[in-house]
Order: sequence, then C-alpha cells, then structure tokens
Amino acid sequence: MNEKIFKVLGQVGASDITIGIIMIITGVSVGILSIINGARALKTKSKIMI
Repeated sequence: MNEKIFKVLGQVGASDITIGIIMIITGVSVGILSIINGARALKTKSKIMI
C-alpha cells in the first residue's frame, strides 16, 4: 500500500513540475507579445486622429 502511494506521489510531482514549466513559458510568451503590441500601439498613436 505504501509503495503505491509513493509511486503516485512521484507521478503527481513530476506532472506538477511539467505543468509549471509550461505555465512559465506561456506567461513569458504572452508578456513579450503584450510588450511588443503596446510598443506598436504607442508608435502609431500619433498617426491616429480622433
């Protein structure tokens, strides 16, 4: 019984680390894209007449 629990906890820990790495990569990618889009919007701000 204890061996099964130990094995399951190992699998859960490995999957949590994998999910965490994927979340970090996704967050950094979205942040970079947001910065690029914001800079592009500021660059074209002077061309827009309201």
